[in-house]
Amino acid sequence: MAVEVYLTFNGNCREAVEYYAEIFGTEKPQIMAFGDSKPNPEYPLPEEAKDLVMHARLTISGSTVMFSDTFPGSPFTQGNNITLAIVSKDIDEIKSVFNKLKEGGTVGMELQETFWSKCYGQLTDKFGIGWQLSHDSGETGM
Repeated sequence: MAVEVYLTFNGNCREAVEYYAEIFGTEKPQIMAFGDSKPNPEYPLPEEAKDLVMHARLTISGSTVMFSDTFPGSPFTQGNNITLAIVSKDIDEIKSVFNKLKEGGTVGMELQETFWSKCYGQLTDKFGIGWQLSHDSGETGM
């Protein structure tokens, strides 16, 4: 299990990821835009979201840092745009930690299967700290 930093931006994520990749001399960033995901007719993607970054990651000095833009219409508060991500190959561990952290907190997304993870969820704990928990299958993704 690893704890990783997740940074959220308000429409300028691509610029930030490319900037940090250059500053820290990392690999060329692989960037997934919202428009790259499979369309869901129940939740049509607004035109202004298609080029926004859904997910990117860099390895900076041995640590994984993940990035995304907020989805149009989602709240963004500069200074509160950092969450901690728990990434584990053990789904039972993810479920256990998630259920403990949600006590007294607020769940943003219940644990569920997504196209990038067999088990993903997000919440804010009782101290106001944002967490994302995700299964790592060893394939590309989160």
